[in-house]
Amino acid sequence: MLFRSLNIIDPILKAVEEEGYSTPTPIQAEAIPIVLQGTDLLGCAQTGTGKTAAFAIPILQLLSANKFFGKNKKIRSLIVTPTRELAIQIEESFRAYGRHTGLTCTVLFGGVNQKPQTAALQKGVDILVATPGRLLDLMNQGFLTLRDVEIFVLDEADRMLDMGFIHDVKKLLAALPKNRQTLFFSATMPPEIVKLANSILHNPIKVSVTPDSSTVEIIQQSLFFVDKGNKSALLLEILKNPQIKTALVFTRTKHGANIVVKTLLKHDISAEAIHGNKAQSARQRALSNFKDQSTRILVATDIAARGIDVDDLQYVINYEIPNIPETYVHRIGRTGRAGAEGTAYSFCDAEEKEYIRDIEKLIGKKIPVAENPLFPLMIHNPVKTPKQQQGRGNSGHSRPNQVASNRTVIPANKNPKILFSRQRS
Repeated sequence: MLFRSLNIIDPILKAVEEEGYSTPTPIQAEAIPIVLQGTDLLGCAQTGTGKTAAFAIPILQLLSANKFFGKNKKIRSLIVTPTRELAIQIEESFRAYGRHTGLTCTVLFGGVNQKPQTAALQKGVDILVATPGRLLDLMNQGFLTLRDVEIFVLDEADRMLDMGFIHDVKKLLAALPKNRQTLFFSATMPPEIVKLANSILHNPIKVSVTPDSSTVEIIQQSLFFVDKGNKSALLLEILKNPQIKTALVFTRTKHGANIVVKTLLKHDISAEAIHGNKAQSARQRALSNFKDQSTRILVATDIAARGIDVDDLQYVINYEIPNIPETYVHRIGRTGRAGAEGTAYSFCDAEEKEYIRDIEKLIGKKIPVAENPLFPLMIHNPVKTPKQQQGRGNSGHSRPNQVASNRTVIPANKNPKILFSRQRS
């Protein structure tokens, strides 16, 4: 399928081709026709699937059918996203795809002087991309109104929830006209997100994109079975490898990320955390330091890691196994980009083995087990709390804790990237 077959108008099609695109991604191919017919959309897709173009292109086309000029311009489409990085990226996409349409777009985010943003609003804009806090602030100051919005996009909804923006989102929803088209995107669909989607969408069509398995195939994956209490020691041992110049380490929680950073700093390994409790400026600084390799290790939660795109990143370490299988693919997909080498290490304790089974079912292959002579898994059947016994993750039921069989074991001395000594030092 080509973009030309999606009934896209010539000005937008020309811009898309100027950007070097001719074939839509799966979510673009499915979502664009739905949005063009004016239907509400529930999209389940991760960053990197082409999601922005999936809503930007049809929004530009719908607004192009009826333009306003000069002082008559009204905010006709609002895109709300949780972070400055994503807001800037989305606004750039609208500008790129809409360069021949005559439509205008601006972006609002906090942490900077508001005067350039309010000046742009006073000139009139068709499309507004914004983070919740700054948007509400400027609304309260009287610089804008949402009463003319025709198309509303809530992007990265699960991340919005994680970062504590749910109350801001509800305030924005109250200010929007009820008669509107709503596009709702989330990488994951936990119960809270499903509830939110149901409350703001009207007869939506759902589009869900399965992670690309080819990403999994080109990345060298290794699974380490290790007791929870020895994960930090295993991480320090792996980081003795001089080949690992930088690594992106994932934890499930913000608190866990902070603990890992504290441990690394104690052992003179430069590290910073990036998660929802960090200020925007701190997250941006940590990411910049990681990109220029002045910080060796970046420790991130899944939500905060959305959109992290670091050139030539070779190592991803799952310090904790994600309880949502698709998240594993998203994590390791931060490496091995554009045909480059990629390596993913995963630390699995006894309680996380059921998560590994779900992941392997999704990716359709067993993750090779690495030999771990220094810190082998000793606690195979941890005592579960009543809550854990009710079932964990998405499985809805508990499973026996046994080491998976029929796996490929990678001896440490056969893998040049794992430099373990046979004896404790």
